[in-house]
Amino acid sequence: MPRSARRIQLLEAAQEVFVEAGYHAAAMDDIAERAGVSKPVLYQHFPGKLELYLALLDQHSNELTDLVVAAMSSTTDNAQRVAATIEAYFEFVDRDGAAFRLVFESDLTNEQAVRERVDNTSTVTAHAIAEVIGEDTRLPADEAQLLGIALSGMAQVCARYWLAQGTSIPRSEAARLVSILAWRGLGGFPKADQGEESAPSAG
Repeated sequence: MPRSARRIQLLEAAQEVFVEAGYHAAAMDDIAERAGVSKPVLYQHFPGKLELYLALLDQHSNELTDLVVAAMSSTTDNAQRVAATIEAYFEFVDRDGAAFRLVFESDLTNEQAVRERVDNTSTVTAHAIAEVIGEDTRLPADEAQLLGIALSGMAQVCARYWLAQGTSIPRSEAARLVSILAWRGLGGFPKADQGEESAPSAG
């Protein structure tokens, strides 16, 4: 198997084990067995369990960041931007493999390298949102960043709650409800050059 393909295989196996057992209970033996390889093969690619965990965390943090940035750049209509951003978080949480648990529910945040990555993900996604808010409202950067943190935090908490409750509400409807709530707050900040935009209907 090519080295790149083997790496993907090992990461997929490790993700399953980490999500099921958490970092501390997961063992390299379990990951190697799940991947169907020997431990020496696993160690050829990753020198230790922490390096394997960090590789997964980097991968999925980048995926979330890409989703949020794409949502913010998908339209110039701010109500639709909010809706797209909320949907990005719901999509990420709803992906197969429960990768969101590594980003939002890690049991290793006392490890500095993990904490830095988790915090950086929150900061980067919030900054992508804050940039648009700042451009449109001319709010100071720190105020726009606070609003970006508020929107991203609400989105990920609501998405995780929706999934934990068994997804009795269709994902699109759940995301729509949260986006209405978010926009009715953010829509209260008038655009610097056009005044307030109207909020979408709840019906």
